[in-house]
Amino acid sequence: MMRHLSSMVFTVLLSFTSLLPLASVHAEEAPESLKELIPQLESWGKDPVLVDAVQAQNAQKVSLDEIKAMDKKWRDTPDVDDFMFSLMNNKAAKRLLELENSMPFLVELFLMDDQGANVAMTNKTSDYWQGDEAKFIQSFNDGQGKVHIGEVEYDDSVLSYLVQVSVPVIDGQGKTIGAITIGINLDVYEDQ
Repeated sequence: MMRHLSSMVFTVLLSFTSLLPLASVHAEEAPESLKELIPQLESWGKDPVLVDAVQAQNAQKVSLDEIKAMDKKWRDTPDVDDFMFSLMNNKAAKRLLELENSMPFLVELFLMDDQGANVAMTNKTSDYWQGDEAKFIQSFNDGQGKVHIGEVEYDDSVLSYLVQVSVPVIDGQGKTIGAITIGINLDVYEDQ
């Protein structure tokens, strides 16, 4: 019985992997051509609407303890509550959605303040605080700002391989004040 069950599981797994596009099964790192897109994505970090939103949130001086408490509540909330909804419908979120809709391979954009807390987003993120994750740490870079290209990961929600590119948000004086993470569907990107 056990032998038959493990054979069935193997057959199901083998069948599932055969449904995945062959190029995607072996995807391990972002394609080299993605680097050509980076200057355009970096320019989004200077967008006045996004800069204004980050500056406004930074000015509130929310403590990290408060952010972490909000993050716990966020992760414990399965649906979209009023606060999350506000981050998907503010002026900056609408601008992010315009940017997302400008390219067919973009799937999720979110804007972070100088501590890695969400300011705006096009979809609900899995957590509120990104400050302990490479996407924020590397792109904010202790206020020095730099581009960060994350690892390629398979995303069950879109059934595709995605990579997140994060760029600094830079104010008019050239200071890094936050970051933007841009999700790229590599299956769609590579078909362009």
